[in-house]
Amino acid sequence: MTATYPGRPAYTTELVTDETAFACLAPAWGRLYGRCAAATPFQSHPWLHSWWLSYGTRGRLRLLLVRAGGELVAAAPLMLVRRPLPALVPLGGAISDYADVLLDDADDGRAAGALTAALADAARTSLVDFREVRPGGAVERVYDRWRGPRRTVADSLCLELPAVPMDALVARLPSNKAQQRVRAKLRKLGSLGVERRVVEPEEVDSALGRLLELHRLQWQGRKVTTEHLQPRFRAHLVRAAGPMVRAGSAAVTEFRIDGEVVAVDLTLLSRSLAGGYLYGAHPDLRERKADVAVMMLDACAEHTGAGGRGTLSLLRGDEPYKHHWRPEPVANRRLLMARRRTAPLLTAALCHAAARQRGKEVLHRWRERRQG
Repeated sequence: MTATYPGRPAYTTELVTDETAFACLAPAWGRLYGRCAAATPFQSHPWLHSWWLSYGTRGRLRLLLVRAGGELVAAAPLMLVRRPLPALVPLGGAISDYADVLLDDADDGRAAGALTAALADAARTSLVDFREVRPGGAVERVYDRWRGPRRTVADSLCLELPAVPMDALVARLPSNKAQQRVRAKLRKLGSLGVERRVVEPEEVDSALGRLLELHRLQWQGRKVTTEHLQPRFRAHLVRAAGPMVRAGSAAVTEFRIDGEVVAVDLTLLSRSLAGGYLYGAHPDLRERKADVAVMMLDACAEHTGAGGRGTLSLLRGDEPYKHHWRPEPVANRRLLMARRRTAPLLTAALCHAAARQRGKEVLHRWRERRQG
């Protein structure tokens, strides 16, 4: 599809379904990613392409691209799923905390309009289902232009802090006593001889191997996210992290005591935020009274200043330890879009979401009664 305007570059749209073509998009995708302030690390090419290699289903890739004068100005990384409903969903799946499209910040509306039209064309017989959209995401500009039935429902809760140094995070704590406790924990890390260093790109693969092994150790005998222990997750993480570190969209930090690696952290970075994605810590650290959560937050906060990032995201999850830092709760949203002929799919998705929410509420009340 091509749209022309007098004196302006032609806008063309393309549907890419070939894996090799996806790989070749890396340079152009990276330039567009750098021109989209709303983008999170989960929209970077290394993350999405690596995810597809580990989790994608052959024949289901659906990349919608918009170019102006040959330059990529919008992209929607999608795949087709058949269950529970036929839908176009973002690449990245459950292991990605945010989903979105990429839109050039300089767009005057034509790229967003072209992407919306291409998405409507691609969704002739399927629902468009964007889970985990962070408020302010670029896909909101598509949603606003959508002419068919559409609905927004709440999705996962994320907790966010301002992107400030650790001293400023400590100063946010509600009392002098709380601030003193954290400063004592930081001093304890120093007295234990904990040293940290940011890993060079050529060392990332081996460092992530140590991270995943330490992650397995720290959760041994406890409830763990089982996907983090799977070979496909390991392959994805190792494959994605090296290019992301080289591009400045990730940082891997090692923590050592007496030369031995006792913890490794992976922090993901974009123009707008920094987020601690995954870490592994040896169980001995807790036996030595080291506060691992404080140690990791301190390392993550170190990466917030240089890029002028506005948010230090604690990513998805409402764990109690996160609330010690007085974060702001920010709810992701689920954007559902359909054509008129596929409106019944939208209704079915809303009914399914409502039923799941009622189930969660019933389970929460049951647990509260048990604890009471």
